[in-house]
Amino acid sequence: MQKAILFVLILVLSVAVVVPAMAQDLEPWVCPEGFEGQTLSVFNWSTYLAEDTIPNFEAACGVTVEYSIFENNEAMLSRVSQGNQGFDIVVPTDYMVAIMISEGLLLELDHSKIPNIANVAPRFIDVAFDPGNAHSLPYQWGTLAVGYRTEAFPDGITSWNDVFSHDGKVSWLEDPRNMLAVALVMIGYDPNTNNPDEIQEAAQYLIENSGNVVAIAQDDGQELLAQGEVDAAIEYHGDIYQVIFDCECEDFGYALPSEGSALWTDNMAILKDAPNPDLAHAFMDYILHPQVGADISNATSFSTPNAAAVELGLIDEVLLNDPNVYPSAEQMAKLFTIAERPDVEQDYNDAWEEVKILIGG
Repeated sequence: MQKAILFVLILVLSVAVVVPAMAQDLEPWVCPEGFEGQTLSVFNWSTYLAEDTIPNFEAACGVTVEYSIFENNEAMLSRVSQGNQGFDIVVPTDYMVAIMISEGLLLELDHSKIPNIANVAPRFIDVAFDPGNAHSLPYQWGTLAVGYRTEAFPDGITSWNDVFSHDGKVSWLEDPRNMLAVALVMIGYDPNTNNPDEIQEAAQYLIENSGNVVAIAQDDGQELLAQGEVDAAIEYHGDIYQVIFDCECEDFGYALPSEGSALWTDNMAILKDAPNPDLAHAFMDYILHPQVGADISNATSFSTPNAAAVELGLIDEVLLNDPNVYPSAEQMAKLFTIAERPDVEQDYNDAWEEVKILIGG
């Protein structure tokens, strides 16, 4: 059944999309004057843009964009904490936004320079990790769960135990908080526990269930899956869906285990010592334009926080109607978010390092 559903999804994607009348009347984004010849430096995740996202911004403003990639939140934080190397925009995940605010790394935003904030869906406004969106605005959101080869899991995946007990090769993700959160949930604890002993128990759980792990991927587990090097990869949903759609086959699936998985939001923020904060504000406004945001989501298969893009019919219906991409209320109830835990952040990092050392990751 799952194979058939995936095949139908792929076929639908190949059909031309009829653009609603409202979308046809949508005005393109216009860059404020005065930025010609300037440079913007963006520090973002990989596989996270449409093909024309950066070129169109450069053309609209007459500027140059220097685009750099980080592998995970912790690596990004480590780099910018040592002194800004010229970055303007960074794209941290929700809990990392809170950490960066507490460490004084982020500039307070001038919302008057970002009118397209009006397009953001209400659930992404005045969020707990950044009240009033004083320092950040949403970029994309989604889940972290399991991509898999359907041949290795003909009945699909319904539980994390299906992954941990699989008689075959799997990859985990270089993401300390999310990987330990999965373990905490599996042993009955809060995925955001403040208890160092529980964090250590979670590390031990991962160590004891690591016998089939052949790689801890740096946000590229989807490539290991696509190349047949692993049967299952713990990864972000959009990365797995890119493999599914690129393949145009029935070979891959994505599952949200019944015990729960991580729900995250990645956010645009401006570093406090950004060389060009005004151009950075303009870039944030550009990304929140309905067509720009929709193009990113359609190209990457990640979920959009842009309500206007959805209302205008700019999001591919195949993605919009897929409960793994836009989870139902029932599924959302099973998802957890990672919260800032400054008192035990080092405990999480130390526990993860122990896991990697003992399993040879």
